[in-house]
Amino acid sequence: MERPSLEFNLPDTHEEGKLYVVDSLNNLNKLNVCPDESQRSLDEEENTGVTGERMAGRNTRNQRLFFVTFILTLIISLALVSFVIFLILQTRSEMDQISSRLLSEKKNIEELKKINNIILKHLNQSGIKE
Repeated sequence: MERPSLEFNLPDTHEEGKLYVVDSLNNLNKLNVCPDESQRSLDEEENTGVTGERMAGRNTRNQRLFFVTFILTLIISLALVSFVIFLILQTRSEMDQISSRLLSEKKNIEELKKINNIILKHLNQSGIKE
């Protein structure tokens, strides 16, 4: 890509017009020489001093904020995982109790069936019919 020549033969204009043209040429030169990202870094370099200190302070504050947020997120996640594990263990305990109750009830029902069959046999043998 060829760069156009930035030298122009300027006609006689007033002093303000010359300053405007020179300023425009400087801006054009910056655009042609520096891509956007490097232009931003050049602008930041021009604005050093208090702004640089503020940026450093903001970066440290942002890092601290990120670190505190990260630690809080980890603590909350650990609490939630612990609670879920507690619920799983509690549910397993409840299920074991229900299973044992069901087994005992099943045995009781089988015993009642046996007793019912014995009574029916006894009634049939004794000859009592409805």
